[in-house]
Amino acid sequence: MNIVRYGESGLLLNFEQVISIKTHSKVLAVQHFLQKNPPEGVDYFIPSYCSIVVRFDQSKTTFEQLKQELDAADLSFSETKTSLRQWHIPVCYDDVFGPDLNSTSLFLNISKDELIEFHTGQVYHVFACGFLPGFPYMGITDERLRVKRHDTPRQKVPAGSVGLAGNQTGIYPSESPGGWQIIGRTPLKLIRDDLKMPFLFRPGDVVHFQRISTKDFEEIYQKEETGNLNINNYLNGAN
Repeated sequence: MNIVRYGESGLLLNFEQVISIKTHSKVLAVQHFLQKNPPEGVDYFIPSYCSIVVRFDQSKTTFEQLKQELDAADLSFSETKTSLRQWHIPVCYDDVFGPDLNSTSLFLNISKDELIEFHTGQVYHVFACGFLPGFPYMGITDERLRVKRHDTPRQKVPAGSVGLAGNQTGIYPSESPGGWQIIGRTPLKLIRDDLKMPFLFRPGDVVHFQRISTKDFEEIYQKEETGNLNINNYLNGAN
């Protein structure tokens, strides 16, 4: 763990600069420590793939003092669980919701059904949320699904769209320009008012995609629109 200054009232903790669950578990260990044993003067912190920014109040602590506390902390990296929450996210992969499904399968030299099977055949780790508020960067995808972003992003990608880019998959929480390869869409809302936090996902969550029909999509979507959907039905191990 390398700790450096991050402006006048912040510090940056860096780990190995790779996208891996092992490295991210160390970031989550720091996050857990800051949540359970917050040092005096810490205002907030922002975790990412392999680093975490900590903002502090200069009237209550100093960079040197906070660095010393973090250096001495027992973070128990090897014992840190990457997640206690597993989401089961319904996705419709029909062409109307996956405009890049056909071209992506042709590029990868696999059938559309194989692409969907590979995408739903594993669980994904939420490394970070960003780009858009609540957008989850998840990985690591099956090697057979590695594709690049569009050279020219779309001007509008609908909310709920599920995409592929590099070795990651993600979900657009709101309509936005975007360059990911869109292979499906979930009817669930990622920005919510029925949870303690406004966003469905947080770093460390585990996500499993489940294929649904267009009919199922419409039924779930209507429940969301009318406020009759219990989001906890899609969650195991909530804490």
